[in-house]
Amino acid sequence: MEYELRRQLSPETKVYFPGNISYNDATIRWNGGMRPDFVAVVVPTTNQDVATTVKYANKHHIPFLAVNRGHGSSLDLNKLRRGLNIYIHNLDSISIALDGEYAVLGGGVYADPLIKTLAEKGKVAGVAGAGLGGGFGRYQGLYGLVADNFLEMTVVIADGSVVTVNDRQNSDLFWAMRGAGHNFGIVTSYKYKIYDSIATWYTVNYQYTHDKPDDVFTELNRLNNNGRQPKEVITYAVFAFNPSISDKPVIIVAIWYAGPESSALRYTQPFLDLQPASFSNQTVPYADLADAVGTGVNSPVCQPGMGAASSPVGIQNFNTTTNRQVYDLYSDLVTKHPEFKGSVVQFEGYPMQKVQSVDSASTAYAHRDDNLLVSLQAIYAPSSISDDIAPQYGHQIRDLFHAGDRPDWPLNAYVNYAYGDETLEQMYGHEGWRIQKLRALKKKWDPYGRLNWYHPIQ
Repeated sequence: MEYELRRQLSPETKVYFPGNISYNDATIRWNGGMRPDFVAVVVPTTNQDVATTVKYANKHHIPFLAVNRGHGSSLDLNKLRRGLNIYIHNLDSISIALDGEYAVLGGGVYADPLIKTLAEKGKVAGVAGAGLGGGFGRYQGLYGLVADNFLEMTVVIADGSVVTVNDRQNSDLFWAMRGAGHNFGIVTSYKYKIYDSIATWYTVNYQYTHDKPDDVFTELNRLNNNGRQPKEVITYAVFAFNPSISDKPVIIVAIWYAGPESSALRYTQPFLDLQPASFSNQTVPYADLADAVGTGVNSPVCQPGMGAASSPVGIQNFNTTTNRQVYDLYSDLVTKHPEFKGSVVQFEGYPMQKVQSVDSASTAYAHRDDNLLVSLQAIYAPSSISDDIAPQYGHQIRDLFHAGDRPDWPLNAYVNYAYGDETLEQMYGHEGWRIQKLRALKKKWDPYGRLNWYHPIQ
């Protein structure tokens, strides 16, 4: 392999094998419970290198997987054995158009350098990986999902061909890439609509003891206002274990506001009035926001190697009775199984105005009617026992949320968080025409299932 593949690639492209430290860096994943097996890592420097590697893999019947930061989690990843890791992190170019209307970005660009580079120009954009499954973000109330702002992509498809996709060229594939893209190709570059950033953000964090969940979620429902919360406001709440506050799980509420503190107070003051056990706040430039709220590239939550299992469900409103049941089940998890004390139940509230103004049929992303996203994020040291415990609790919590919201409606699972045992309909939409279309496109663009390692359409 080493000689035959290397001689077909550009001189700058690297190929690493097990035992090489660079191989280890390229194959470690954020979720240590997802363990695809690779015989080699190819680090391409051009989209043609990606295409060549795919053709080589197909010729020799070797499975392949494109990898950037390694954050994707799906049970299907564990099915990949003796494959090629196409490590695209060197495809990281960032070029802003002279008119400031769009940027052309490499498929290996990730959030931290993209945010900081564009912030210098007063702009914002989204990363390809999240956008392939929809892509929530702090600006979505103003600008929509990441998927809604792709203008064009250069994609290496399953047979190794390089194609351009947009509204005019290969428009059927462009539709599929925006919501189910992991099934259809490797994005080597993309043209993306960019927007003016909001320079200053105000963040506030409250921690409440176990006796406050009803009051907290009543206030969160008022602020969310059935998906019509102010476009500048994002809420993120969790049940978490924090022994410095209490020996019982606490309720943490974070509010991120796109603007100054003075404008945010009308939304944040009611949560202070609930008398939290702990309170902190700060004003930061947008470029530093991820680090400030604990989701930056160097934040503990983003470090690789721990086991993780997510069981998401989209809902309309917070049900206080359900949330108490979920609190009790989460408390049972971290009490009986202390190895899960780093886990959280998370409640994400993004403004949905712009997202829901987009025709649901215009992209493969289906779940635009969900106002909130909730899930157990089980975090633990990987082991066969914990790998079994995590989904047991996760699915129970997911089912409680669903039963307490719209039990007569089908369950929606955000594909970027999905565990991997959900149905196609739960991940990609319950409309018959939508699944039929996705299956037809899969048959057209990937007839042999070469791209079946992340929530595959089958």
